[in-house]
Amino acid sequence: MVEALPGQSGRRAKAEISNRRVLAIALPVVLSNATIPILGAVDTGVIGQLGEAAPIGAVGLGAVILASIYWIFGFLRMGTSGLVAQAHGAGDEGESGAHLLRALGIGLAAGLVFILLQGSLFAAAFRLAPASAEVEALARQYLALRIWGAPAAISLYAITGWLIAIERTRRVLVLQLLMNGLNILLDLWFVLGLGWGVRGVAGATLIAEWSGLALGLWFARHALHAAIQRAGLLARERIQELARVNGDIMIRSVLLQGSFTTFMFMAAGQGDVTLAANQVLLQFLSIVAYGLDGFAFAAESLVGQAVGARRPDRLRRAAALSSAWGVAGAALLSAAFLLGGPAIIDLLTTAPEVRAEAREFLPWLVAAPLVGIASWMLDGIFIGATRTREMRNAMLVTVGIYAVLVVVLPPVFGNHGLWAALMGLNALRGLTMWRLYHRVEAAAA
Repeated sequence: MVEALPGQSGRRAKAEISNRRVLAIALPVVLSNATIPILGAVDTGVIGQLGEAAPIGAVGLGAVILASIYWIFGFLRMGTSGLVAQAHGAGDEGESGAHLLRALGIGLAAGLVFILLQGSLFAAAFRLAPASAEVEALARQYLALRIWGAPAAISLYAITGWLIAIERTRRVLVLQLLMNGLNILLDLWFVLGLGWGVRGVAGATLIAEWSGLALGLWFARHALHAAIQRAGLLARERIQELARVNGDIMIRSVLLQGSFTTFMFMAAGQGDVTLAANQVLLQFLSIVAYGLDGFAFAAESLVGQAVGARRPDRLRRAAALSSAWGVAGAALLSAAFLLGGPAIIDLLTTAPEVRAEAREFLPWLVAAPLVGIASWMLDGIFIGATRTREMRNAMLVTVGIYAVLVVVLPPVFGNHGLWAALMGLNALRGLTMWRLYHRVEAAAA
């Protein structure tokens, strides 16, 4: 892929904000997200060819443990996106690269810390999620190899945020295709060809992660070269800004994840069949997230650039156009769930009682895209404007009200009350951020 010539990025940032531009950012992200479930299915399918249950459980458990650890640093994607978009909009490409370089430093350092502390981390994980001796032994083999990819996996958050901010989401798609395609090919070779079992799955992912980072660094080579030569790379005010933005996002994300975890814990009290049905229905929410992320990312990029350029008019247009496409996408997903929801449920489970239970609560998932679209789009808008303190405070208020809902509604309405509380969480996120939207426009004034 040809690297943009100097000045091309600046012209892109000043171009008219149009429907075509929004879609050019959003659609590659949607396609990129669509490849993620495929990789998980292949991992499971390949290791399943061994004909034993323990390796499947070990790979699944190990992947969840690492995903939970890496998730802590998901703020690098969002924080980098907002800061870089603003520098890009201001025409300061040197600072755009400097933001990326600082985030890469955090990612590499965090990965090295995880490698050094792997013994304690994995011991704690297995205490929280105990498994049989055979599964734990295999999972430890998997983790012992995959943990060496931690610096790459976490740093890729920063690379992705940078690419989104400068509207190069086709390269995000290329990265995802490279990593997932390489991972799948190596899975087949290492596991089925060489007979390496669980270690083969781990080795395939490890190589894919470092290959993805190498390609990402190649994409960013000019920006990083300019950043290295730039004075003030470690200026105190820049480091403080990075810490503030990422710290706020991390707190907000922990609160949000805690809310979803509470939902699952409360669902467990509704009985095994209801718990299984809720797990099936949560896959619908994953589809929503994968399908609508691209439009929120478009808002991050275009709103951030408008803030950097000090153009409130461009900010309003970016927010309006990206949100209009987000609403259209949400309506399409709601219609798809209404018409095809039962068929999706049947694909996800063969248990008759779980199918029946999931169908009863399917209307909540039909409503979910439209109920939640405001919160998802406003997340992107606030991230682009780096109004992360407002995001954090809005989440604090939302979680406080959600805590009341999740205590009061389920005892009266059962699982319907639980889903009502979760829908309330998403609606309240949108409402509380909407009340603070004027501060986003003020950031561009």
